[in-house]
Amino acid sequence: MKLNDLKPVAGSNPKASRVGRGHGSGSGKTSGRGHKGQKARSGGNVRPQFEGGQMPLYRRIPKRGFNNKRFAKHYIEINVDDLMRMEDGDVVTAETLADKGVISLPKVNDGLKILGDGELTKKLDVKAKAFTATAKEKIESAGGTCEVI
Repeated sequence: MKLNDLKPVAGSNPKASRVGRGHGSGSGKTSGRGHKGQKARSGGNVRPQFEGGQMPLYRRIPKRGFNNKRFAKHYIEINVDDLMRMEDGDVVTAETLADKGVISLPKVNDGLKILGDGELTKKLDVKAKAFTATAKEKIESAGGTCEVI
């Protein structure tokens, strides 16, 4: 089999219907759009949730309940395997990670959180705002220390 022998499966590539090619084609003149109106115009249609100028449903219903979005902590999260870029015996902080290019410094919002994905073989002293249980276990099993700042 060669590339020039390849053909689509029969019926999988139907011919596009060409509109506006005379009334004998069945979709001439108005091209299946009817007469006048917004939906007959080029580029004219309403978005799916539009209710004809009526106050939309999402604005009519009451907004209730508590939402934590405003008060949630926004940590810079990195995995344990990202710490492998550091040298053995280093003290790991947000600043040292920024120097190595692991994170970008202006983005440190509420601090640094270490997640437990990956393997760690180097002994590191990690200073962060939060650690997951698996991250703490992996850092300490490699001989390092975890300090919450």
